[in-house]
Order: sequence, then C-alpha cells, then structure tokens
Amino acid sequence: MSTNKQLSPTATAEAGVTSSRPQDANLQSVSKGVKNIVLVHGAFADGSGSWSKVGAQLQAKGYNVIAVQNPLTSLADDVAAAKRAIAQMDGPLLLVAHSYGGMVISEAGKDPKVAGLLYVAALVPEEGQNANDVNAAMPTTGVEKEFQVSADGFVFLSVKAINENFVPDASPEERKLVYATQVPLAALAGEEKVNSPAWKTKPSWFIVAAQDRVINPDLERYKAKLIKATTIELTSGHVPMISQPNKVTDFIIKAAQTL
Repeated sequence: MSTNKQLSPTATAEAGVTSSRPQDANLQSVSKGVKNIVLVHGAFADGSGSWSKVGAQLQAKGYNVIAVQNPLTSLADDVAAAKRAIAQMDGPLLLVAHSYGGMVISEAGKDPKVAGLLYVAALVPEEGQNANDVNAAMPTTGVEKEFQVSADGFVFLSVKAINENFVPDASPEERKLVYATQVPLAALAGEEKVNSPAWKTKPSWFIVAAQDRVINPDLERYKAKLIKATTIELTSGHVPMISQPNKVTDFIIKAAQTL
C-alpha cells in the first residue's frame, strides 16, 4: 500500500511497506537522479526488520521508498511482490536487494522502470543460475549446518545461526527481534533459475560485507567484479543495513543520484 504520509521510523518498522513524499519543510528535496527506491529483503527476514533504519533515513532525504514484503514461498512469488512495488512508483527507480533478494531483483529488474540495481551482500545469478548454483561457486561459510527445515519444506535459522552468522554485529536486542520475526524460505525457491538477469543491461552497485558469515565475502567480491558494479566494502556482518545503516544509506543515495 502506498501513502503520502511521512512515516516515523517506528511506523516504518511496523508497516513494512512504505511509500512517501517529503511533507516537512525540514526535509531535503531530491535534487538529482531518481527519487524512487524499492528495497527488497532476503531470506529469513522481512521488509521492516531489514530496512526500517535505511528506509527512514532515505525518507528523511526526500526519497519515495517502498520496502517489499517477500512471501518467500517461491522465487516467482517474490518477483511478483517486487513487481507490484515497482508498479506503484510514478517514475524510474533504483532497485535495492539484500542476500537472496539479489535473485529477486535480477529477475524483477528487467522492468523498464528500473534504472539501476544495487546489491547488498547479495546473491547474483549468472545466466540460467539458481540460488544453489550461485552459492556452489565457492566454499560456503558453514551456515547451512544450522538450517532447520519444517515438515512442509521451509528453511529457517536457529538462534545460534542468528547470533553467530546472520547478525553477529547487531545488538542483543536486535538479534532477538531478528530471530522472532524471521520469515522462513521455501527450500524449492533455491532451485528456481534466472534467465537474462537484469544486471546484463543495467548499471549496478554492490556492497560487500567483509565479515559476512552467511555468504562467502569472496563470492560477493567475485560477483561484484563480474557484473562491473560500482563497489564498496564494509567491515560488517551479513546485514549491514542493521549494523551500519548510515553507510548503506549514503551508498544508496550516491547510486540514485547517478541515475
């Protein structure tokens, strides 16, 4: 749902899906580049938990923001959710994704409204690859040893994996909330392939999480180079949007200003 009301950080976290235009005279107007930003979360997360800090900062700078709520029931379903958010925007946009969300934007990013792609510690598929293929390119971090699978085939993380792999550099309170609000990923989503990924035809940016314990940082570096992305490296764990939101926000704005 899109709204013109400027949301507070708390409201942003509760709503998850937000879209706003600057109403306060103290807000900075977007003077160049695209004004629309769509944020896509990854597995074991939701839109509000992943993007509340960054989303609120972007809104304060005058950007129109939507944080997608991926159902994580299949890659196709997640792409459809991203496309609904893209359709809500009134012009060109920057499409941003974290982790498994990189698979989503590599497909959804083919929409003509998408002017550029920004990957945050994300999986980037090459032609015809699925998420399992991407991860198989280099040694894993071992996080898969902590995967727990429900009877109906959904994967979620143990408390240990949240604390030691997923958000080790977050506060204890944040780690508890991340565990409590995680959204399991359908195991079959890892087998769905992406053909003609959007990064082949659109400018890309990448944030490498140098201390990532979910995705191999060397895999992130390799993919960033492969897609010729403008890249920065943060000394962060897998979710820098939580542990280093200011730096993530600044990089997103720089990317948006070039489009």
